[in-house]
Amino acid sequence: MQEISLLELNQEQLGELVASLGEPAYRASQIYGWLYKSLATDFSQMTNLPKILREELAQRAYIRTLRPLEEVVSSSGLTKKLLFELRDGETIESVLMLYRRRQTVCVSTQVGCAIGCPFCATGQTGFIRNLSAGEILEQVLHFARFLREEGEQLTNVVFMGMGEPLANYDATWQAIERLNDPAGFGLGSRHITLSTVGIIPGIERLSQETIPIRLAISLHSPDNSLRDRLVPINRKYPLEDLMRACRNYVERTKRRLTFEYVLIDGINDSPWHAQKLADLLEGLPCHINLIPLNPTPDLAFRPSPRRKILAFQAELARSNIPYTFRLGRGLDIRAGCGQLRGKPKNPKGA
Repeated sequence: MQEISLLELNQEQLGELVASLGEPAYRASQIYGWLYKSLATDFSQMTNLPKILREELAQRAYIRTLRPLEEVVSSSGLTKKLLFELRDGETIESVLMLYRRRQTVCVSTQVGCAIGCPFCATGQTGFIRNLSAGEILEQVLHFARFLREEGEQLTNVVFMGMGEPLANYDATWQAIERLNDPAGFGLGSRHITLSTVGIIPGIERLSQETIPIRLAISLHSPDNSLRDRLVPINRKYPLEDLMRACRNYVERTKRRLTFEYVLIDGINDSPWHAQKLADLLEGLPCHINLIPLNPTPDLAFRPSPRRKILAFQAELARSNIPYTFRLGRGLDIRAGCGQLRGKPKNPKGA
């Protein structure tokens, strides 16, 4: 009998499953609540279901789709990175970041990444496959269970892990719908952030969705020729087209955008780049996250030194462009932006 992953099913599909088992429709809502409210991992925990139904579900379906392989915790204890094995043997990484008033999980949407940004470790591994909605969701549910055991609650989800979310739009959006669903995980839309390198058709689709999540654009250069090198998808979606899509997005949604800008020593960190960036974003309701490059041993790029960062910030300030300088988290365990590889720290045979 074919096994079914319950995390791949929405409420309607769960209804079809329980109907096929001869059960009343309300059983689907009960199962849905057990998965996303109670964070159940086993059918035996679903105590308001008849025993015969629990046994039938155990034969036909499963809940867990990920197997934790390796866990590393930063020296501060505030960042935890987990390597998960998928049912087909592929691996991904996810990160939990603890702050004073929030607990954020950074999830992956693909195994590897096809964008190929040369300063990103994930991009150097290449693309293997998209994750399903259930595989995306379980990353969140895993850390939510951990936090609940610690007496805490997951407050934020960011789609900034391995892969490009808008290149896996349907599965990513299905996961967002269930995370936001009051009958599901119940996470507020303003606590969900999606980061993209600028997949214009995906941005256009997002602008018409009804769940007002936060959108961040990984920019990294205000100049087409440089961005072609740093973010190769720019050759398909150049800056002038991307900015047009961003302005249309803001006009339709009335929501401010965030632009992420990784500062790379000697590459994109001069006052000229800062002024060009300010010109590019002029009049657009937005905020810039300045991020010092998180170094990866195998790559030649290095983070900008402090004096260059200060000069870059000063230029933005003169142009009245709002920005935040974001310090890296979990760098000692390679859990920062652009550092995820989805491979074991000590592979077998290494």
